[in-house]
Amino acid sequence: MTQFVLPTPTAKRRFDSSDANWWRQAVVYQIYPRSFQDSNGDGIGDFQGIISRIDYLAKLGIDAVWLSPFYPSQLADGGYDVDDYRDVDPRIGTLEDFDELATKLHERGIRIIIDIVPNHTSNRHQMFKEAIAAGPGSPERDRYIFRDGRGEHGELPPSDWESTFGGRAWTQVDDGQWYYHFFAREQPDLNWHNPEVKEEFLETLRFWSDRGVDGFRIDVAHGLAKDLPEILPTQEQLDALPHDGKHPLWDRDDVQDIYATWREVFNSYDPPRTAVAEAWVHPDRIPRYANPQSLGQAFNFDLLKANFDAGEFRQIVTHNLKLAKASGSSSTWVLNNHDVVRHPTRYGLPPSKHTAGSVLDNEPGPESEWLLSGGEHPHLDREKGARRAQAATAFMLALPGSAYIYQGEELGLHEVVEIMPAERQDPTYFRTQATQIGRDGCRVPIPWTQARPAFGFSTAQAHLPQPDWFANFSVETEEADSGSFLHFYRAALAWRAAMEGDETLQWCEDLCTNDVLAFKRPGGWVCVTNFGAEPIELAHAASEGDASLNADNVVLSTQPLPDTPAARAVQIPGETTVWLRAAQ
Repeated sequence: MTQFVLPTPTAKRRFDSSDANWWRQAVVYQIYPRSFQDSNGDGIGDFQGIISRIDYLAKLGIDAVWLSPFYPSQLADGGYDVDDYRDVDPRIGTLEDFDELATKLHERGIRIIIDIVPNHTSNRHQMFKEAIAAGPGSPERDRYIFRDGRGEHGELPPSDWESTFGGRAWTQVDDGQWYYHFFAREQPDLNWHNPEVKEEFLETLRFWSDRGVDGFRIDVAHGLAKDLPEILPTQEQLDALPHDGKHPLWDRDDVQDIYATWREVFNSYDPPRTAVAEAWVHPDRIPRYANPQSLGQAFNFDLLKANFDAGEFRQIVTHNLKLAKASGSSSTWVLNNHDVVRHPTRYGLPPSKHTAGSVLDNEPGPESEWLLSGGEHPHLDREKGARRAQAATAFMLALPGSAYIYQGEELGLHEVVEIMPAERQDPTYFRTQATQIGRDGCRVPIPWTQARPAFGFSTAQAHLPQPDWFANFSVETEEADSGSFLHFYRAALAWRAAMEGDETLQWCEDLCTNDVLAFKRPGGWVCVTNFGAEPIELAHAASEGDASLNADNVVLSTQPLPDTPAARAVQIPGETTVWLRAAQ
């Protein structure tokens, strides 16, 4: 059995509240607040619950927490339908609770990042209520995207565009006009040509920055700027248009004018507030969002979408480090988030073009058919998936740049499929007539103990059902097992903190093959990942005098290594990552 050992003394980056570059190499832990920890027994996670788990977060070894939306919301889309950007959903807490959380995280050396959702509001937001009340042609209605309908009496929507959640992308209001919503009908898209919209969000950024927020994750960052022609294209024509900076809806060049004004706000603070873009754009356009005049950093989702394959991983790393250099930013590495199938499950399934199972990449594949069935996939190999997940995570954490991990991945949680139709919450499931499963399976509240009713998450039933097998993946269970996912993550993050901050990587060409990737980092660090099923031996490298590639310099291995005399070659099992460090 693998036993994961922390460095002695345990390495930890020194927390410097004045460090303007803390984000470049940060490990950020994403919390989905409704599903992290409930403190008041209503089955919904809250701020006081997060506060009660700060010791756990600090022991894990993270640098920052990213909070998914916690604003007042009707939860038509998991909180991404925001009623008020400068308040807290009373089910999650109060502004005073938020202030307490931010203060206590900072006291433990953990920064705080929050989600900003600027592409749309909810249909209960005060601005939208005013737009409906004011009527067609009013300044209030100009804050959103309203159009007259087609047909003799305007009874048809302005175009045949479809929402990503299924159904029409236009909804009619009582006076006959239609408003556009790329997501759910409860999420009307904003008109970012309107100066009042621009000022609303500048004020929101200041509001939270003044409360101690260190950074912002920008939802659908590539969608704000829109330029809809008078005669709208059909959905087929829209889909055929190139994403070259002039598309009517997506990744327009002029979205950067918006972020230039945001950057002025960020830079007015000391240290400057950070931002990371969720921008699903062609990789070559990522630097537009990640440069210092814009948001400063952008998510790289390529590893998240890749199969467990050495060639894919190498191409992705090489390309994204090149993009980061071009923008002057650092890359971000992500294997999980609140929108995708958890990675032990992905890696345990047969390879697929759509392995990630993202709602944004939702063409049906074999894995989506299984998820819809609610049963065990005939080809899911859970042990292989877990083995590959650890290997991929260790590979990712050794890379230069920042790393984002999603709550529960440190426990090795698989996707939850045991959710009945009546228990589901994701609008994708309902608005596609159950042809797409949605994202509930990765949003199930995480298990803290082995005990029912909610495995320590709550004293009540959780808002999404937790399966019986969660007991074996609880924090309580894994704390007692030195070979668990939890101990692996703690050890990997502690060793990562000991790595040099230099953002360079050098491939070890003599070790890289179709199934093996190896790279060096400054300070004598070497990461070797065997993506194949068969074991490999590093004998030829040792013979070339590379002192770091022998058994006594292994500091972390995701699977048990065969007993090897010190200073001898390292034998690496299949689907395993090893970190080695030369004696300093």
